[in-house]
Amino acid sequence: MNNSSLRTVEWKDNKVVMIDQTKLPNELIFVEYDNFNQVAEAIKTLVVRGAPAIGVSGSFGLALAVLQSHAITKDELISDLESARKILFATRPTAVNLDWGLKKIMNVAKTGDSVEQIRELVISTAKKMADEDIEINKAMGKNGSILFDDNDTIMTHCNAGALATVAYGTALGVIRATRESGKNVKVIATETRPIQQGSRLTAFELKHDGFDVSLIPDTAVGYSMANGLVNKVVVGADRIVKTGHVFNKIGTYQVATMAKQHGIPFYVAAPLSTIDLETKADDVIIEMRKGSEVTGIGDKKTAPDDINVINPAFDMTPPELISGIITEKGVATAPYGESIPKLFEANN
Repeated sequence: MNNSSLRTVEWKDNKVVMIDQTKLPNELIFVEYDNFNQVAEAIKTLVVRGAPAIGVSGSFGLALAVLQSHAITKDELISDLESARKILFATRPTAVNLDWGLKKIMNVAKTGDSVEQIRELVISTAKKMADEDIEINKAMGKNGSILFDDNDTIMTHCNAGALATVAYGTALGVIRATRESGKNVKVIATETRPIQQGSRLTAFELKHDGFDVSLIPDTAVGYSMANGLVNKVVVGADRIVKTGHVFNKIGTYQVATMAKQHGIPFYVAAPLSTIDLETKADDVIIEMRKGSEVTGIGDKKTAPDDINVINPAFDMTPPELISGIITEKGVATAPYGESIPKLFEANN
């Protein structure tokens, strides 16, 4: 995957074009949508996933909604947009970037004086957000690369790569930037059950980009660390709260706990748009997904019929397990209650 040419999601000829990530690694298929309901369905069914990518996809969904609307007045158009926003927002409740992207577009839309002006503003803002995502990832990569050394073996969980963003990636962006700075690095990718974003997406993406990457089952994280196969860990995030609690793909907490046990630095890479300064950790809604993701792989059944399944999409990693949070504005370290708000001051 050439990260400069391949975009996870983009706006082309008044349509949204996405890589269908449910088909990877077997097929690289692009799908296009001209209706915001299709975009909502794509977010829900993981055609597009990864917090930054769904933030931009939500914005593009609203850009389609302004084109679909038959509104004649500004108020009618804002009302149509608000209806679309609710549908798009309901798709994935945990990732904060989706809400961020939708709010940003709604705020811009309200500044328009006419239907025509609102249409132009919404589409141009959504396109700009997509372009900015790549720049943000590159800045984050640069800030993170100094934390990694020549000949490090870096473990990552889930997929926080180009495929989770518009391009380049967050955690994998840091790994890319480390290599671009002249350091030699190896990567260990966890499989990331039950949807296997690690094996299907991360391993695919890194192998495509010529990295030395090894795949392990999620159950081998402890073994890999105990046997000295890993020097550092970097993961992405779907939501980070002000206290430094990180919500990320299920299994992240286990990886962080193991890293602490073995004295291995554990880093999180995420843009400021993933940080939620308002919500308390206890109030974050953890998305629960359907049991069929766990009881089979593809069409193959791997569990008895009618078994109860607990299938959370995310877990919470407490701040005491996190060595640093890498953002486009710098690296926050403990105490996070002080360092995280400071990043936003640097942003003004």
